[in-house]
Amino acid sequence: MMEAKDWMSFLIGAVVAAFGALPILYNQFKIGPAFLSFENIPPVGIFAYVIAGIGLYLIINSFIEITNSNPIGWISFLIAILFLALGVLQVLARFGILPSMFTLEFIKPLYYQIIFVIEGIFLMIACFAMEM
Repeated sequence: MMEAKDWMSFLIGAVVAAFGALPILYNQFKIGPAFLSFENIPPVGIFAYVIAGIGLYLIINSFIEITNSNPIGWISFLIAILFLALGVLQVLARFGILPSMFTLEFIKPLYYQIIFVIEGIFLMIACFAMEM
């Protein structure tokens, strides 16, 4: 039976996926209102924190999936580790703890939006995979 944690994962995943998909739809196809472009938000300043936080939440969900013997849990875990590392490296570089090459300034806002869509999809999958 689906629990509140499962639906919370689905809800957060849907919001994160929409946060990534809506700017892509507006910027590439001009679908939706103009405020969906998110062009005025500095990517590293905000997006790195969000990617790291959602990656950590996906790791927690992945552990539940893995303990339920669901093979998708390992895929979710690897994706979550990758995105958590991507976000944490950028945050630590902004604080001066790591060298400036880890700010990863070559990553464009479109890539962040694609990462949000991927994380959102895996969180929505986790809603059902945690109960299998």
